[in-house]
Amino acid sequence: MCGINGIFAYDRAAPGVDTAELLRTREYMAARGPDGAGEWWSADRRVGLGHRRLAIIDPTPDGAQPMATADGRLWITFNGEIYNYVELRNELLAQGVVFRSHSDTEVLLCLYRRDGAEMVNRLRGMFAFAIWDETEHALFLARDPYGIKPLYYAAQNGVFRFASQVKALLAGGAISREVEPAGVTGFLLWGSVPEPCTIYRDIRALPAGSTLRATASGVEPPRRYWDLGEVVARSIEAAKVVPLGSEIDYLREVLLDSVRAHLVADVPVGAFLSAGLDSSTIVGLARELSSAPIETMTLTTDEFRGTRNDEAPLAVEIAHHLDVHHHLRSMSIQQFEAELPAFLSAMDQPTIDGLNTWLVSKATAETGLKVALSGLGGDELFGGYPTFRSIPRMVERWGALNRVPIVGRLFCGLYSSVLTRYTSADPKYAGLLRYGGTFRGAYMIERGVVRPWELSRVLNHDFLAEGMKRLGDELGDAFAPGVNGFAKVSILESSRYMRNQLLRDSDWAGMAHSLEIRVPLVDSVVIEKLAGLAAAGRFQYGKAMLPATLTNGLPSAVANRPKTGFTVPLWQWLRKSPAIGDWKRVKFLRRPNVHDYSRWAYTLLASAPETAVFLKG
Repeated sequence: MCGINGIFAYDRAAPGVDTAELLRTREYMAARGPDGAGEWWSADRRVGLGHRRLAIIDPTPDGAQPMATADGRLWITFNGEIYNYVELRNELLAQGVVFRSHSDTEVLLCLYRRDGAEMVNRLRGMFAFAIWDETEHALFLARDPYGIKPLYYAAQNGVFRFASQVKALLAGGAISREVEPAGVTGFLLWGSVPEPCTIYRDIRALPAGSTLRATASGVEPPRRYWDLGEVVARSIEAAKVVPLGSEIDYLREVLLDSVRAHLVADVPVGAFLSAGLDSSTIVGLARELSSAPIETMTLTTDEFRGTRNDEAPLAVEIAHHLDVHHHLRSMSIQQFEAELPAFLSAMDQPTIDGLNTWLVSKATAETGLKVALSGLGGDELFGGYPTFRSIPRMVERWGALNRVPIVGRLFCGLYSSVLTRYTSADPKYAGLLRYGGTFRGAYMIERGVVRPWELSRVLNHDFLAEGMKRLGDELGDAFAPGVNGFAKVSILESSRYMRNQLLRDSDWAGMAHSLEIRVPLVDSVVIEKLAGLAAAGRFQYGKAMLPATLTNGLPSAVANRPKTGFTVPLWQWLRKSPAIGDWKRVKFLRRPNVHDYSRWAYTLLASAPETAVFLKG
């Protein structure tokens, strides 16, 4: 895990690479790579690559970056881990390729030389990298299928720039801080900035599962090589050949394979341990595969102690059952207020989540660990959220009225106007008829932070209008054929909440503390093999089947515990702490039926001068 950046002055009329800018961008990401730094410039100074290193695989100087092939034709700067690199390395060795290191970085270089852009289809891992080809004078960028690792870019005035963080690109000093209306509007709608937007107009995210090529002719549009909807549709077909009654054995085989792959490292690997089934199962499988006890971490808070939200007692019981070396950390509101400035400074883009990951990552890094496994992804795969039941019901119930346009519009207007008059009514019901008839619309109602009909109470009119226009297809409802309701919700949760929020937060919050977070349940092989079975209802009890994949199971209290999620008492802190009270200026946000997520979202935008000017209040 590392921080990468680069500059390519592809237009000959543009000035060459600014050395100081390249280094400013790289050094902003120092926490991502405290183990070393490197840079490279082409002889004509038209290309520069930067790298900050967190040494996980082959931590010797042989693994330093930017790295080149022996003949100097290809140069790479790479962030992430390739879990099948040993298999690929052996394949290349058998073809006569000579390696100078034991790193996965060199495998990428040699694989690109052999396969070109198609090499991404062979990779299993989390990655974002850029390869410069001196012969073709071309820059190639790639990002992993799920978008676990971030990659941002800007192309203006004949110069292409990229980096692992939005704020790192800004730190270079050459990119405008003009705000992107679609980024702000999307953040208020979903609680995170939807890719490919960022919060800034001139910076874009390379979409998950995509590649991009830049040459002297210009920057080509991103090319998608992996599509979640298509993969889920294929998995549904493939599930038909899995024998009935073999589900648990098959599930164990797939999860063991993924955890084994995610344990590949030349440094110790720990894990986050909540009282939930996802992380407990991941830790249990890791313990079965490891000859030494796994280091685990649980975070609790003073406010949760002794309540149903306190995961600590059960996590301790699970740790004892699994025979792991467990750490427990507690957090108070005073510690939260002390952490808040650093948390907000490190936040790469606005997000209503991330605080929990920030705090547990900090605690884990303080134990000396560089790598931690997370149970993230189980809810999206196995249907652990209430949305898997509520959204299909909503679409079935309200879609019928939308199919009778005149009646639907009349009833919609009457229904919405009545509900919005009553402050005690849940605001989401006001938009049921307009949005509840499609899966994406219903998802926006269920997951919405500030719903579309509420945005005008928070954002300036012209800014909001432009934001909604620029979001465009983000509000569409297209899915691959052959995908049922369960699978549609899984795709939405994975490509919205998980990708744009949970995975993004895991990256910046973990790397702010030089901690690599790995997610065995968010894996391209796992989704190919399990998504179809989950969609077909073959995992009859959803996540409740997970303990059966462990040799010694889990304590019964884990399976019987109501879902609470991995969280902190942010809402209590939101009301008590004067440091995050900006939302109280807005009458709409003071209404009792407004969710605290809306208040937190407003507070985050108000904390940044460039976005605060577009807010009401």
